[in-house]
Amino acid sequence: HNCPLEHPDVAQLKETPVIETADLERAARALALMPRAENDSTCKVYKSRIQFASIESVRQAGVDVELVERRPISEWVEGNGEIIYDQTRLAELSARVPGTVTRVFKNIGDSVREGDILAVVDAMEVGRAKSDFVKALVSEGLASQTVNRFKGLETGVVAGRQIIAANAALAQAQASVQSSEQALANLGLPIKAARLQGLTKEEVWDRLRFLGLPDAMASQLSTQTLTANLLPIRSSIEGVVIDRQAVAGEVVDSAKMLFRVADPSQMWLTLNIPLEKAPLLSLGQLIRFTPDGQKQELTGRLSWISTAADRQTRMVQVRAELPNSLGQLRDETFGTGRVVLREEQNAIVVPSEAIHWEGCCHIVFVRDKNYFTTPESPKVFHVRSVRMGATQDGFTEIIAGVLPDEVVATKGSDVLRSQLLKNNLGEGCACVAE
Repeated sequence: HNCPLEHPDVAQLKETPVIETADLERAARALALMPRAENDSTCKVYKSRIQFASIESVRQAGVDVELVERRPISEWVEGNGEIIYDQTRLAELSARVPGTVTRVFKNIGDSVREGDILAVVDAMEVGRAKSDFVKALVSEGLASQTVNRFKGLETGVVAGRQIIAANAALAQAQASVQSSEQALANLGLPIKAARLQGLTKEEVWDRLRFLGLPDAMASQLSTQTLTANLLPIRSSIEGVVIDRQAVAGEVVDSAKMLFRVADPSQMWLTLNIPLEKAPLLSLGQLIRFTPDGQKQELTGRLSWISTAADRQTRMVQVRAELPNSLGQLRDETFGTGRVVLREEQNAIVVPSEAIHWEGCCHIVFVRDKNYFTTPESPKVFHVRSVRMGATQDGFTEIIAGVLPDEVVATKGSDVLRSQLLKNNLGEGCACVAE
């Protein structure tokens, strides 16, 4: 009612203020963000005035005043959350086939690069795959020799059926070689048969014995074992070993996790937001997170909003990425986060204690601009209905209703409210006398 943004002349200031476009735009943003408490359009309480006989009577009533001012203020949605490892930078490593752990090379806290060997497993299936590969190579070599021998003979000396059979045997042998190559690749031991052409069976076997192991490691292991069943467990990412379950001599299978490796240079922040607040969220919004027991505030940008709500808690999970180049963030750190919906650097605010609900409107009591002009005149406070926005640190944003530098009653303003309600008793807010 009579908002000074639309009617600057009602402002209790010495001069009629000039309303800035920024204030109108700020009010529009606040109203567009979410529903705000509304005042009864038929209410006439804004026409009321509360007056005291003198400044002394105001003081005796315990009424204090403060200026309407501008302050930065923000509006947010709050939720509990935690910091966890970035799941796209986390690897759980296990043996691809059953076997026995022979050696363990890395421990918890060790830094690793992609491809580094963490442990070696003695797996019978690895030896079987290598043996099948050698057999396939030998068969291919014999079949190839037969085909080449037939090519050197004159036409008609060898029956066409024999030539067809020889070519078929070669094709089958070549297919067996490719199948054996793939079997070794599936175990993480890639090898190309073409690179072994011209080697004897013994030389091929020497190449396969420590396949997948660096020469330095192979030479170290050759003095300790004669087995060809060794399967290296390699890190698939660069990071830090955060868990180790591998013990030398332990029998393991593909279901047992041996190592966990994480890249802690970037972490995930997950928050649980009430379902009813989820429509206010959008990707890119700023998130501020304070870990429990700490004063440090972490910031990130909203990068994911769950499409489902938890069945039991009715919370919606959201996520942000947090840079952690210094390694100060820890996995499973709990705390409280805020998704910032709106930030205003020059919001119009009043102390929260200045605002009252009189039955159908939110109001403040604005001191008359001529309060000190005539010492003997009554001391007047005008009733002004207001629309409220965000509340922060004891201050409430006023979307519409007052302007900066107006003076409002704060401490003791409940005395003014009591007097207003007393005057309106039995009349209803639509029948307030001026």
